Amino acid sequence: MCSSALVFSVVISFTFVLCCFLLPQPVYPCIRLNNRPIIGILAQENQKSDLHPQGISYIAASYVKHLEAAGARVVPVRINRTEDEYEKLFYSINGLLLPGGEVDIERSQFARAAKIFYDLAIKANDESDYFPIWGTCLGFEQLTVLTSGKNILTVTKTEGVALPLTFTQAAKESRLFKTFPKDLLQALSTENITANYHDWSLSLQNYTNNNKLQSFYKILSTNTDGHTEFISTMEAYKYPFYAVQWHPERNAFEWVQKTGMAHSPSAVKASFYTADFFVNEARRNFHHFATKTEEEDALIYNYCPAFKGQDVAFLQKYYFD
Repeated sequence: MCSSALVFSVVISFTFVLCCFLLPQPVYPCIRLNNRPIIGILAQENQKSDLHPQGISYIAASYVKHLEAAGARVVPVRINRTEDEYEKLFYSINGLLLPGGEVDIERSQFARAAKIFYDLAIKANDESDYFPIWGTCLGFEQLTVLTSGKNILTVTKTEGVALPLTFTQAAKESRLFKTFPKDLLQALSTENITANYHDWSLSLQNYTNNNKLQSFYKILSTNTDGHTEFISTMEAYKYPFYAVQWHPERNAFEWVQKTGMAHSPSAVKASFYTADFFVNEARRNFHHFATKTEEEDALIYNYCPAFKGQDVAFLQKYYFD
């Protein structure tokens, strides 16, 4: 069962890697690139709704496939590790993805590890060591807490709804969106293809009233639940940090039949362009493992995803002790 699931995952990822060759690549004049990027994905404590966990923490397999499809390898960043272990791992990987989930963004082990990597990334980038971070949904929310130093999120009615993005003027020249083709930007702004599964949001009002957030992040898109306008996409001014409140990975790799899911050609295309962008950002980093053995031992290939069924949020999960 494990081997067949692995083969299926490899075939799917390889198919979409081929698709990625059709994407226009960003131009990095005079910039040396690392074409063997390894990106860490931060694990988190199990969901309360998971009645049959196979470890104490997990990573949804859709995030792994999302990055692999764009040409990256993945290392799980496990919770409950020491600061020294996290620092060693930081200097071995080329970027970090903070995934969606349900844990406490102030007191969980996920939050603790995220802060350690965030602080290391700030220091590294200040020293011209380019290290990108991407936050999706919970990861977006986690970044707002790490930057502002407090939780200023607002409850919104955004659980299970697909929305078009309302782009700001800044989006057109943003690092994230400027290489997206016009037809995809048009689709993102007019079609219901961004999957939202969150109860909390960063309202435009709270962002505007917080000097730390306002000076750190540029708003690229907003949305509304009919009552509250909230930020759906942002990127840092100075640092290669990116955050989306929506789920690009779900469009291609999650198949639960519930409201908010989007599998149209435009939705899948949006998934691949976001992955391609972030993997290209990771190519600008040259951290590496000390030995080939350490690298091989750290990679996600050492773990087998568990099939959780088609009626739950995550089709497959990687579990960790």
